[in-house]
Amino acid sequence: MTAPIKTLAEIEKMRIAGRLAADVLEMIEPHVQAGITTDELNTICHNYIVDVQQAIPAPLNYHGFPKSICTSVNQVICHGIPNDKALKDGDIINIDITVIKDGYHGDTSKMFVVGKPSIMAERLIRVTQEAMYLGIKKVKDGARLGDIGFVIQQHAEKHSYSIVREYCGHGIGAVFHEEPQVLHYGKPGTGEVLKSGMCLTIEPMVNAGGRHSKLLKDGWTVVTKDRSLSAQFEHTILVTDTGCEILTLRSDDTIDRIVIAE
Repeated sequence: MTAPIKTLAEIEKMRIAGRLAADVLEMIEPHVQAGITTDELNTICHNYIVDVQQAIPAPLNYHGFPKSICTSVNQVICHGIPNDKALKDGDIINIDITVIKDGYHGDTSKMFVVGKPSIMAERLIRVTQEAMYLGIKKVKDGARLGDIGFVIQQHAEKHSYSIVREYCGHGIGAVFHEEPQVLHYGKPGTGEVLKSGMCLTIEPMVNAGGRHSKLLKDGWTVVTKDRSLSAQFEHTILVTDTGCEILTLRSDDTIDRIVIAE
């Protein structure tokens, strides 16, 4: 199926939802400290989305998901369920936010570090964010999805990391997950052709060890099979005639200044 093209009115609603999702990540950053539980982070985010933004946390009750955000710590790849376990110094955590405003979704995530990270964790986080940025820079009218997946995979594997293949980015709009599927690996010149007005997420999941994952008994939490660290970044993107617009851009994003280390 082809990804739907958004109208100008829909694009404006996507911009608003994207800005709100980005704002939640900026709001929660000072709270990500040793001793706080991921359930407490969930409560803070939920209250901010509902009471301050007058919006809806999309994950809550989505196919039965029990919380308002996803919190994926250390070896958790994605869809971690907030719980009563406290964060400790050296932990890395991905917080994934999806906000619904006026019927449209803004979806974004970033990595946070608790205290001082290990050199390995710091490097994994940096390379994962760079991979996402490289993928975003390939987005434009006429590009193919394989072009995006290829540069992300190439960058991760150049640093001896692996790309998770069971989970991917997706089209987004009035529906949380719509066409197309945005793989974070692939071959240039293959896959669906992007058209101006499409909205999609780019959200590479990069493992320090092997690429294989394991779904836990809760039916949601996905971990690395070899228990290695995993990192992820995500933005919601609007395809434009000349390139793209990052609808979930934050003040700490460095895509225009980034220097990719060899």
